[in-house]
Amino acid sequence: MCLAIPGQVVRWVERQPPFCEAEVDFLGVRRVCNLSCVPEAREGDYVIVHAGVAISLVDTKAAEQLLSQLSQPEVFEELGGDQP
Repeated sequence: MCLAIPGQVVRWVERQPPFCEAEVDFLGVRRVCNLSCVPEAREGDYVIVHAGVAISLVDTKAAEQLLSQLSQPEVFEELGGDQP
C-alpha cells in the first residue's frame, strides 16, 4: 500500500533546486524531505509527502483534518501498524 501523508514544513535545509530539502513534522516525528516539487512552500505550510518527496501543498484545515483521521486507533489497526 502506498500512502501520502501531510506534514508541516518546519525549516528549510536547502533551497537550491533540484536539491530542495526541508525538515517536515509528521505528528511530532521530523524528517528531512525533498521539496523540489513544491519550492514555493514556506515554513509553517503543509505539504503532502510520499516516499520522502513532497508532491503538493495542502491547506492547513484539510491537513489537520486528515492528520486527525490518520491518528485514530482503528486506522493504525487497519494499516497493520503500531498505535501512536
